Amino acid sequence: MLLGSQLRRLREARGITREAAGYSIRASESKISRMELGRVSFKTRDVEDLLTLYGITEESERQALVSLAREANVAGWWHSYSDVLPNWFPTYVGLEGAASLIRAYEVQFVHGLLQTEAYAHAVVRRGMKGASTADVDRRVALRLERQKYLVAENAPDFHIVLDEAALRRPYGDREVMRGQFQHLIDISERPNVRLQIMPFGFGGHSGESGAFTILSFPESDLSDVVYLEQLTSALYLDKREDVAQYEQALKELQQDSPGPDESRDLLRGLLQLS
Repeated sequence: MLLGSQLRRLREARGITREAAGYSIRASESKISRMELGRVSFKTRDVEDLLTLYGITEESERQALVSLAREANVAGWWHSYSDVLPNWFPTYVGLEGAASLIRAYEVQFVHGLLQTEAYAHAVVRRGMKGASTADVDRRVALRLERQKYLVAENAPDFHIVLDEAALRRPYGDREVMRGQFQHLIDISERPNVRLQIMPFGFGGHSGESGAFTILSFPESDLSDVVYLEQLTSALYLDKREDVAQYEQALKELQQDSPGPDESRDLLRGLLQLS
């Protein structure tokens, strides 16, 4: 998706149609469309030919994109879990693992990167009614594997606004929720994690459209991606005007929510009440 987005941007900047781009690599217009959406694998020769067509002659820029093409064709560790994942989610896990900054708003439950194992089991069991214990365990194992990103040597910055509703809605029993509250307090102390709580008392706010995640990448010329999960699919938005609206919504959520210290106090209060 990241490579496709870059190729689309370069093509549009030169005013080249998809049909002309397809002709240059002996392919159809529809294949160019699928490439730009990240829905097919990439041949190195095709990428090199497209870069030549788009006027990219600087060797360092060419090699960066060709290297990205090679990486795009390598199956990530998460593909071993594809049997228990919806078909749209492996893409998100790959983008999440490549991100240097993850910004999110959650309203239904605690974000997957912050869930305890017991809480994750409760969430997954609720969402996978009728699934076998083994399948639930594998989905939880993937979630715990993803969480290693936050404590890795080159961990991304993670800025999260949790709606108070996500904390008030119980998943699991009292001890599960107590463990989850304590985990949120502890992990929010990490230097790369900024956790804020949007309290009920604030009233209406800019997160009215529901949960979303914004992924930013270390390469400055790669577009940010907004991830929106739905019941039977997901949307990945990378157009600048779309991303800008979600960035503004998150900025307002952060401004309107108590800061990290006050949010930890709110969590401590919930822990005492639970």
